[in-house]
Amino acid sequence: MAQQLSNDLKRLGATGQLVDLRQHPLPLCGTDTAYDDPMVAKIRQIVEAASAIILTVPIYNYDINAAAKNMIELTGRRWENKVVGFACAAGGRSSYMSVMGIANSLMLDFRCLITPRFVYATGDDFGNDRTPEMYIQSETIQERLTELAGTAFALTESWNDIQQR
Repeated sequence: MAQQLSNDLKRLGATGQLVDLRQHPLPLCGTDTAYDDPMVAKIRQIVEAASAIILTVPIYNYDINAAAKNMIELTGRRWENKVVGFACAAGGRSSYMSVMGIANSLMLDFRCLITPRFVYATGDDFGNDRTPEMYIQSETIQERLTELAGTAFALTESWNDIQQR
């Protein structure tokens, strides 16, 4: 999902990068050396430079995964005034509102503008689920990802114009 979103955003003319936290291991927030870690400094720069962020996250136990929450904690105020969207993958359909807690936190703590719709997919939406050859087989999910990219792009352009006034 993250790769499709990245491709869709590039087609719209967005610049930026896809950051896979599996390739950027971060120390746990609250440890003595967490804030001095070079990887944390790198992720902070990426978040600070972004106008918009789409979190593409797995849902575990009715919430976004711990790695994403940890990254938000470590980067803190750098989220201020960003457009934020969500694309989620979960094991079942019943946790579709799981992003609301973190969305509210980002909106209230950092004045983020949250995209009004997000993408929620389950294992049924993927082919070769949980393998290196995994792909999005659901046309509906593909369409919703493209819609999310377009919405995030348009909101970001408008939001940036408003903030420059």
